[in-house]
Amino acid sequence: QVQLVESGGGLVQAGGSLRLSCVASGSIFRVNSMGWYRQAPGKQRELVAACTSGGSTNYGDSVKGRFTISRDVAKNTVYFQMNSLKPEDTAVYYCNARVVTSRLFELEVWGQGTQVTVSS
Repeated sequence: QVQLVESGGGLVQAGGSLRLSCVASGSIFRVNSMGWYRQAPGKQRELVAACTSGGSTNYGDSVKGRFTISRDVAKNTVYFQMNSLKPEDTAVYYCNARVVTSRLFELEVWGQGTQVTVSS
C-alpha cells in the first residue's frame, strides 16, 4: 500500500506565498512522477504542475512563472512553492504520484487534499 501525506495549505492574502509538501510512503519500488492538481468549487480538477524522477517539469499555463515544483527523489517528497498568489488560485490542492510498487505494479496515488485560500 502507498500513501501520500500533504502539508502546507492555508489562508494567505493576494500576492503572498505558500509552500506545499507531499511525502510518499509505503511499499514503493520507484516513484516515477509526482505532481499537484487542484480543484476549485464547481470546476474540474486540473493539473497545476508535475515533476518526473529525471527532473523534467510541466506547469499549467495559469501558474507558469509564479509556482515552482521540485523533488527530493531520495525522500520521495515533492515541494510546491507558490508565489504571487491570486484569489483565483483558491482551491483544494491534491498531491499525485505515479509509482511502481515493491511488487512491481504501476499505481497512481492521490493525497487527501489540502485547502489553499487566497483572499483579495
